Amino acid sequence: MRKVLISIIAATVISGCSEFPGVYKIDIPQGNIVTQEMVDQLRPGMNHNQVRYVLGTPLITDTFHDGRWDYIYTIKKGNGDYSRERFSVFFEQGKLVKVSGDYRPSPSN
Repeated sequence: MRKVLISIIAATVISGCSEFPGVYKIDIPQGNIVTQEMVDQLRPGMNHNQVRYVLGTPLITDTFHDGRWDYIYTIKKGNGDYSRERFSVFFEQGKLVKVSGDYRPSPSN
């Protein structure tokens, strides 16, 4: 009985260490980083290779709609904060026709 009690106490103490004050937790970034400068370089009529050069390889290519590429970036901070950014580009006949998401091309472009 004593061993069982010691085991339960040890398991409780160990499981409580994840919230122990002063423990450093790392940030966990995932996906494609897209910046406003990258979006400003996009022009209607660009082909797949030109868009890939500017934005990089998309995280998701829609298998049912070949003309859509999705760029998703998430980061979970060590303090528990979570943020998510989305950006999509759409092609018709191999040419860029529109973009959508958290970034918009600047009006001066």
